[in-house]
Amino acid sequence: MVDLSFLEKFTKGNPDKKKRYISLYLDVAPKTFDRMKQNLEEDDYEQLRINAHSLKPQADFMGISELKNVLIEIENEVNNRVYTTLNILFEKARSLHKEAEMSLNNTLNDLTDQA
Repeated sequence: MVDLSFLEKFTKGNPDKKKRYISLYLDVAPKTFDRMKQNLEEDDYEQLRINAHSLKPQADFMGISELKNVLIEIENEVNNRVYTTLNILFEKARSLHKEAEMSLNNTLNDLTDQA
């Protein structure tokens, strides 16, 4: 689910840098999902697309490719003005994020314990 090989290369294995980037994702992603939920509630599909787009590189950076793919689907559905599946896609994305969040928190704890 989470493949940190890109992060490992990017940080050259530096545990402090890995902790910083993981913490940044864990801070930003939940807030973005909250905004996306609000966008759906308000039928603000363009802002939903923008929020999905902004989260996509972060998911990619953390190696959560399945989440990145669902975010791309959300973007595509909005671009194609197909709004009927957006709630399902959002819930799928949020579920993937929650799984990844647990894994990343474990990684963060392991990195902290090693310090």
